[in-house]
Amino acid sequence: MTTSSARSIFMGPRLRRLRRELGLTQADMAADLEISAPYVALLERNQRPVTADMLLRLARTYKIDLTDLAGDGGADHTARMQSILKDPMFSDIDIPALEISDLAVSYPGMTEAFLRLYTAYREEQLALAEQRAPAVKGVVPAWGRGKPDANDPVADVRRFLAARRNNFANLDDAAERLVQVPSGPAGFIERLRLRHNLQVRYLPPSVMLGSVRRLDLHHKQLLLEDSLDTASLNFELAKQLAYLEMEDEIDAALEAGKFASKSAELLARRALAAYAAAAIIMPYSAFAKAVDTRRYDLEALARQFGTSFEQTAHRVTTLQRPGLEKVPFFLIRVDPAGNISKLLDGAGFPFAKHGGACPLWSVYGIFKTPRQIVTQWLEMPDGQRFFSIARTVTAGGGSFGATRVERAIAIGCAAEHAGQLIYTGSGQGLRADEPTPIGVACRVCHRPKCAARSAPPIGREILPDDFRTSSVPFGFSAD
Repeated sequence: MTTSSARSIFMGPRLRRLRRELGLTQADMAADLEISAPYVALLERNQRPVTADMLLRLARTYKIDLTDLAGDGGADHTARMQSILKDPMFSDIDIPALEISDLAVSYPGMTEAFLRLYTAYREEQLALAEQRAPAVKGVVPAWGRGKPDANDPVADVRRFLAARRNNFANLDDAAERLVQVPSGPAGFIERLRLRHNLQVRYLPPSVMLGSVRRLDLHHKQLLLEDSLDTASLNFELAKQLAYLEMEDEIDAALEAGKFASKSAELLARRALAAYAAAAIIMPYSAFAKAVDTRRYDLEALARQFGTSFEQTAHRVTTLQRPGLEKVPFFLIRVDPAGNISKLLDGAGFPFAKHGGACPLWSVYGIFKTPRQIVTQWLEMPDGQRFFSIARTVTAGGGSFGATRVERAIAIGCAAEHAGQLIYTGSGQGLRADEPTPIGVACRVCHRPKCAARSAPPIGREILPDDFRTSSVPFGFSAD
């Protein structure tokens, strides 16, 4: 076998795309390459391989980089396909890895179409899940009927993120290219000055009038509140760089969403810019390596990358790049009143879609021990087990009299992944065989002996109180 034939590859769609980008007909390309037009047609239909000699001829003739022409061999599409085909809906189909690779390499257009279709399917599934509440013995609560509020942009964005497992590889790739320059506040400020002719100025809150960052293009300056802590300052600088230098990638990710309102689209754009900023500060490759080394020690990772606990916890939930996946996490952020202000689910945790959550989960009691990490094993009514890490975080402040907002964050994973976390070997908190029994929400939780219950479950009859008082707030029938 000759060297040329040994290195032959099928790249018909890429060759066709190159020809069209150059504005050539098959006859034009055939003349340029000194081959016949029918042979070009065979190459484009993958009925003939492109030899190493032909690759060199294409590169020389059209002055293009050989690696750009050859591409990555469909590695990214292959990894994404392999990840998607793990979905249980495909479990009865035996698809060899070689077939997946062949499809990704030989038919990238069809592969991309399948990937887009699956993502759209996931979005519709998540939307459908929010339309329905858990039924109990045929009883569907009133708040579970009908479609979700079309004017709920937050829910719209959460579905957008969840359908993509909160991972945007194009933003990670762009961030990896951008961080070849020195990172950190000094490096970002220098890049803003040299590349965008922007001067960074720090102003007191009274002058910023409610803003912590403001781009003043008229005076060529970026204004920042002077009371920001280092992690917040670094994040705002990185976010401004993302808006300036990653606009195309953000727009491309945004175009794939189907938003019900302009508000939802704007919120999604904000979320993508924040994602890009985190990717600049915590590049995927370096951060993924660090989480393995540190065994997901969030405080140690925060010190290593100069980030806050919340920024680090959020970034950990995004490490689901196909082929380079890490532990899938969920994240929730709540205030002392129980209001949820951030929700990311990459671990299949059954978050309540309506009503309150379970007060037995440590995230709701962590305000008693501020800044202290509390671990907890959780067991759902159906037997699912999760491992949770909770801690309070502070937003605002920075000067005397400035408003501070205390919130709690919980980040967790399914029990089967918990052994990879440093927290499960600390000896603190309950053991895996002593999980806290929690529910999604009182109205859909049927645990009969819960002293923390605030409402009876739907579909159960309350027991009379005439002759006995129950030890729980609502005694109800077992059937």
